[in-house]
Amino acid sequence: MGAPEHVHSHDHTHAEHAFQGRCFCGAVHFEVTGEPVAMGYCHCDSCRSWSAAPVNGFTLWKPESVKVTQGADRILTYSKNPTSHRKSCKTCGGHLYTDHPLWGVVDVYAASIPAYPYKAALHVNYQETKLRMKDGLPKFRDMPKDMGGSGEMLPE
Repeated sequence: MGAPEHVHSHDHTHAEHAFQGRCFCGAVHFEVTGEPVAMGYCHCDSCRSWSAAPVNGFTLWKPESVKVTQGADRILTYSKNPTSHRKSCKTCGGHLYTDHPLWGVVDVYAASIPAYPYKAALHVNYQETKLRMKDGLPKFRDMPKDMGGSGEMLPE
C-alpha cells in the first residue's frame, strides 16, 4: 500500500524551504529546513578558536530541521565539553555544525549555508569579543536569560 497523497504534498512543501550546506571540499552535504530558532554572532573564545575567526555567525535550528544528505560516514565529531559536539569533514576538515543537546538546538554556521538569507538579531558572549561591532543589535555579556545566561547587556 502506498503512502497517502497528503504526505507527499507535505514533504514537497517542506523541501521548498530547504537550504543546502556542505563542507569545504563538498564530501559532506546537509540541508536545513523551515526556520531557525535564532540567528546572531557569537564572540566566545571556543567559537573564535574553532572557526579561526574573530566572530562566528550562527543559526540555531531544532535537530529535526538539520539532515545530512551525503557523506555521513565522512563526519568527525569533536567534543571539548559536554555541551557542544562539533561536526567537521574527515576529508577537508571543513566545519559543518555543532550539536548543543542541552539546549536542544543545532548551531549551523551561517557560512556553511551560503544561500540562506542570514540576518543576525543579537550578539552573545560579547564580554569575550575581539572585534567590536557597532550595528545596533543587542549585545549580551554572555547569553539571554532564556538561553541560560545572565541576560546582562553590554554597550557597543
